[in-house]
Amino acid sequence: MEIVGSSVFIKNMKFYARHGVMPQERVTGGEFTVSLRVGFRAGRAVESDDVADTLNYAEIYETVKREMQQPSALLEHVAGRIGKSILCAMPKAETVDITLSKTNPPMGADAGCAGIELCIRR
Repeated sequence: MEIVGSSVFIKNMKFYARHGVMPQERVTGGEFTVSLRVGFRAGRAVESDDVADTLNYAEIYETVKREMQQPSALLEHVAGRIGKSILCAMPKAETVDITLSKTNPPMGADAGCAGIELCIRR
């Protein structure tokens, strides 16, 4: 058997944070949603059934939570920090695909969310 791809993912994590270009966004904050997928080689975990051979999604969540608490003007900056932090903290991680959305963005349109998608490779 050959494993041709593997990842750990967490979808639709909800955060209240103070990201945005407009000064009011930094004062009042808003709701954000983060989904991500972290690619790694899972072959060992498939055989061993040992948590040490995989990525811990609770640790990934804590990394995302920590980075979401630091205000930034741009969602690209926040997503980049999240990706870099995961790759630094988890040597097994090879790629991080992040979707970061701002709920009800202040842009004068009726839109559920707007955001950024980043694909980061080690």
